[in-house]
Amino acid sequence: MRIYTIIILFLIPLISFSQDKFTISGTLKDKANGETLFGATVFLKGTSLGTTTNEYGFYSLTAPKGNYTLSVSYIGYKPIEKEIELTKNIKFNTDLSEDANVLDEVVISAEESKKVNLRSPQMSTTKISSQTIKQIPVVLGEVDVIKSIQLLPGVTNAGEGASGFNVRGGAEDQNLILLDEAIIYNASHLFGFFSVFNNDAIKDVKLYKGGIPAKFGGRVSSVLDVRQKDGNNKEFKLTGGIGLISSRLTAEAPLFGDKGSFLVAGRASYANIFLALANNENRVGFYDLNLKTNYQLNDKNRLFFSAYFGNDDVTFQNSFFNSYGNLSANLRWNHIFSDKLFSNLSAIYSRYNYDLQLEFVDLDWLSRIDNYNLKYDIDYYLNDKLKFDFGVSGIYYKFNPGEIRKLTPESAINEDFLDKKFAVETGIYASLEHKISNNLTAMYGLRYSYFNRFGSQVLNTYANDLPVIYNPSFGIYERANPTGQITYGDKESIASFGNFEPRFALSYQLNEKSSIKTSYNRMAQYLHLISNTTSATPLDIWAPSGEFLKPQIADQYAIGYFRNFKNNTYSIEAETYYKTVKNRVDYINGAELIAQNTIEREILNGDARAYGLEFLLRKNKGDLTGWIAYTLSKSEQRTLGGRAGGPGLNNGDWYNTPFDRTHDLSVTGNYKLSDNWTFNANFVFQTGRPVTYPNGQFQYNGLSIPTYSTRNADRLPAYNRLDVSATLTPRKNKNRKWQAEWVFGIYNLYSRRNAASISFGVNNQSGLNEAERTSIFGITPSVTYNFKF
Repeated sequence: MRIYTIIILFLIPLISFSQDKFTISGTLKDKANGETLFGATVFLKGTSLGTTTNEYGFYSLTAPKGNYTLSVSYIGYKPIEKEIELTKNIKFNTDLSEDANVLDEVVISAEESKKVNLRSPQMSTTKISSQTIKQIPVVLGEVDVIKSIQLLPGVTNAGEGASGFNVRGGAEDQNLILLDEAIIYNASHLFGFFSVFNNDAIKDVKLYKGGIPAKFGGRVSSVLDVRQKDGNNKEFKLTGGIGLISSRLTAEAPLFGDKGSFLVAGRASYANIFLALANNENRVGFYDLNLKTNYQLNDKNRLFFSAYFGNDDVTFQNSFFNSYGNLSANLRWNHIFSDKLFSNLSAIYSRYNYDLQLEFVDLDWLSRIDNYNLKYDIDYYLNDKLKFDFGVSGIYYKFNPGEIRKLTPESAINEDFLDKKFAVETGIYASLEHKISNNLTAMYGLRYSYFNRFGSQVLNTYANDLPVIYNPSFGIYERANPTGQITYGDKESIASFGNFEPRFALSYQLNEKSSIKTSYNRMAQYLHLISNTTSATPLDIWAPSGEFLKPQIADQYAIGYFRNFKNNTYSIEAETYYKTVKNRVDYINGAELIAQNTIEREILNGDARAYGLEFLLRKNKGDLTGWIAYTLSKSEQRTLGGRAGGPGLNNGDWYNTPFDRTHDLSVTGNYKLSDNWTFNANFVFQTGRPVTYPNGQFQYNGLSIPTYSTRNADRLPAYNRLDVSATLTPRKNKNRKWQAEWVFGIYNLYSRRNAASISFGVNNQSGLNEAERTSIFGITPSVTYNFKF
């Protein structure tokens, strides 16, 4: 009640001048399956008044008394226009029908009305539909959300076979990945070759690279918001596909008449079958399961439950077993207080676990992270000029970085347990979208986050509170010896942090076809992925901030120019950004991170910065559609010695991060030849990622010891490839319930041997030093059979 009182007192002066106006509100759905439409456009023709639906299809639009034409539109659907007499508040729920003439168009943005898009202060954001993702050629025909967003400006990865993605020069752990609001800690299958997202179960994907709304927190680079389908509440449907590596099947149907629905989607690989046929003892595979159901209690209340479970299993020569996976569940309650006030309450659980068994040393390594999240969000559409958002959240974390156990009772190894860690992260936010004039719109936001690390733990103390010290005699950083220990009780606070995170965005519409936008956001991140490899591995652990591991704080500034031309057939987006990050973790030379209970003796806190220019040209209509994305950028890191003494790592100089890509070009195209044939292609070129090569060697006690250049001073060769695919839809599909298509693809058409790594060694026969390039994929054909019923 106190929260509601504060909100009402805050809103009284804002709504006092809107009493002669009326509101039209409602929910928009897909007519064929009852799915709510996120990002659909609702506006009053002949005015500058408009809005878009929220994540649950709800909209609210306020205007002065009068007669209007209400226009409702969404990409891929037939628009609706309705004459309304606005003399009182109106509730207008409607369903949109798919438009067969535009179903095959590739469009990144799901916002049909470019007027609203140009006016909105939201920038550095891309929304991708599952239909767009499906049409992009990928390795082995596995449709992939993560691989699709890497074709957008400002998004890269560490190379083929690398998990995760990097946004605007940031690290993989700086991306907040959400599946129906649940945090996903590892979004890859098979160590990065595929993502955990089954496209058949996905409604849409939204990537925030900058100008991040105040409702999001906890990461400093980006937010990937993935939403699952609700399930068809009109009729039973089956969707599936059979590919070279895996098959999938999705079932959805109504529940309780049309008041509810459910979706169940499963996917599993069968690479093990081919390995067994080839008498190969190794085994590799993955599976995942998506579930979602909902029930509409009445016009104002609706319940949702969604869940995900996925796992990978890898066995190597019957002596190495590796298993890792994610589990998440979310129970949500949507409530409409009035035609202007919408709320969502979510109770969320997510888990990531890792299991490594090594039979040759009789060892079983287990690690896990659990979090419990409770969040409450309110959308309040005050009037035609103001929209207010407010929310609170709390996350309880349990970190189990590692348990070392015996596989057999007679094992000679000693069981060991790394210290478990506990923390609570809370946040409260408020944001206001303010239409200042017909051409000028602003968004103001403020988030306050608080993080408390606590728990039953014994921690080392060090002289002068320095776990790492500089040895001037050798010119290196060394691990300090502990001077004592402090014991903390179960609920005793070890360290706590609080941060204000302001957000601001501004849009000025130059004319009906173009606008300029600018934004600033500050983000705080309290969790760190402890990894000194180029690409994160399942064995890497997440660690909470504490006495020596400080929260990362990022400030990002961006400005951009946006234009639509030729009746919205083409659009241009050009943005430039500058981002700084404080307290970015860096590692001393020779850092030992595996099974490490005193991680503070391996790290120093440094700074990072990234800046660049992004360009996106899109063709949204016609038989030929697609986009050209180009990024020119720089990503650097610096770690000074500080209180530890000395010049710092890499002599205290700025050096390239492993995610620095000077040039990044992607060209994606889709051509509809006929009702039966559609052709797709994408070309990728990237500057090679930074690496550190040896630059010499010396002999010591008969051993050859290499010396190295400065950190990341060298690069792998430039990366490039061309992928193509063709989709055949048989003519006989049109008039029957069972519909199918064949997708033929070739990944890396000209078989470019891109370097995943380059290793150096001595040739045993000649005794000469040599370099060896490792590449993963040459030319790779695929065929997939998709069906729906």
